[in-house]
Amino acid sequence: MKIEKLLVATRNRGKLEELRTMLSAAGGPVLVCLSDFGPVGDVEETGATFLENASLKAAAYARSMGMWTLSDDSGLEVDALDGAPGIHSARYAGDGADDSSRIEKLLREIEKSGSLSRSARFV
Repeated sequence: MKIEKLLVATRNRGKLEELRTMLSAAGGPVLVCLSDFGPVGDVEETGATFLENASLKAAAYARSMGMWTLSDDSGLEVDALDGAPGIHSARYAGDGADDSSRIEKLLREIEKSGSLSRSARFV
């Protein structure tokens, strides 16, 4: 079965365009994102891992939108914070926090940890 249209569970146009570029050469499906459908609620990320959260989002949006759905989850893992903020990266500084607030909190927490390590990875 060929999938003609695929929902990418994101509102991030940059992410959508990146996927379009990767899949267009392979003759992949038409990609649409959540923003193409007007107001669409968020799926609560209650999983304990990135994979669980991505699976929750893909399944919920597939059911509600009635179409094949691709989802991901990602975050920053900081060694000095034992892998935090991890799956909580987007909500790390609280609801409605911007990137600057999240960075400031992250730097404060690293300083409080006493670690000299600044190693981290985006997962």
